[in-house]
Amino acid sequence: MEAADPWTVFTRLGWRVDFCTVQGGPPPDDGFDRVPQPLVPGYRTDPDVQAALAAAPTPGKVDPDQYGIVLYVGGHGAMWDFPGNQDLHAIGARVYENGGVVSAVCHGPAALVDLRLSDGTLLVEGKNLTGFSNLEERTTHRESIVPFLLEERLVAQGARYTSAGFLVPHIVTDERLVTGQNPVSAYDVAIAAVAASSRAE
Repeated sequence: MEAADPWTVFTRLGWRVDFCTVQGGPPPDDGFDRVPQPLVPGYRTDPDVQAALAAAPTPGKVDPDQYGIVLYVGGHGAMWDFPGNQDLHAIGARVYENGGVVSAVCHGPAALVDLRLSDGTLLVEGKNLTGFSNLEERTTHRESIVPFLLEERLVAQGARYTSAGFLVPHIVTDERLVTGQNPVSAYDVAIAAVAASSRAE
């Protein structure tokens, strides 16, 4: 859902969607069977998507100057893989400083942790945003498994964090930063990212 819904939004506009993964190649395929997700089957069976995922480059091989939007997709693995990944940070920082949109959904905002712009400031400092909440982490009994609580870490870095209820869609746009709280926010994150991109042009 977190990848399928935005892919659907962007491709219906005729936009090119490229993928990258932390280790290169296809990412873990997880969570698609937990709740009804009408857009996921088409995404998972689309031959172009599967070919693109199979050949996905690592972040260090991505040229951020080619993109107007970057979307960091979640999954619990992002909590280990995204923070401190300088290549992922470089993509976000460059896209943002080029006037593009940085977006993230669910645990995807883990990529925003410690992400600094070229002047050394944290991207999230003073920004309104959201991400997988403490309530959701505790309700799903993952709070003792994840390396940190995303909500707490973002707040500690100066973000103005808000959330809705457990698995309630919640999207926050702060100029060119667009975030969604949980998987069911993914479609609206993409819509909001498109809108933010249009305003930035």
